[in-house]
Amino acid sequence: MPHQKGIKPVAQNRKAFHDYFVEERYECGIALSGTEVKSMRLGKVNLKESWAQIRKGEIWVEGMHISPYEQGNIFNTDPLRPKKLLMHKSEIRKLDGLVMRQGYTLVPLEIYLKDGRMKLQLGLCKGKQLHDKRDSMAKRDSDREIERAMKDRQR
Repeated sequence: MPHQKGIKPVAQNRKAFHDYFVEERYECGIALSGTEVKSMRLGKVNLKESWAQIRKGEIWVEGMHISPYEQGNIFNTDPLRPKKLLMHKSEIRKLDGLVMRQGYTLVPLEIYLKDGRMKLQLGLCKGKQLHDKRDSMAKRDSDREIERAMKDRQR
């Protein structure tokens, strides 16, 4: 079966955009088992409470839930097991320095298929305060009001 070209979104972490300011984005691969990939292709993955951390020069994603593949029987793995992310060593060192010194957090933002391979978009994020969350919600609401008014005016 030939690989599909292009990008197909699998899952997004919408909560991350509510809780964090996303400073930079990085694309990285994920080390997965075969049944995990099949389950992810069906969209049975949850990024809501996941985060990434750097241990011994390697980057791991924790809390990402991949539901067991229904036809996987004995080959299914633990749904919450830590998954290793595949990035260049120089990028990992740079991220490690930023996380340690400047208080950034690594948050998985999106999982997608790119040319037949699972990729994860990792965000370098700073946490939002409560007033920041209120500001972004007010801005979103005002943008909706403006768009509705423009739509009604065009009719």
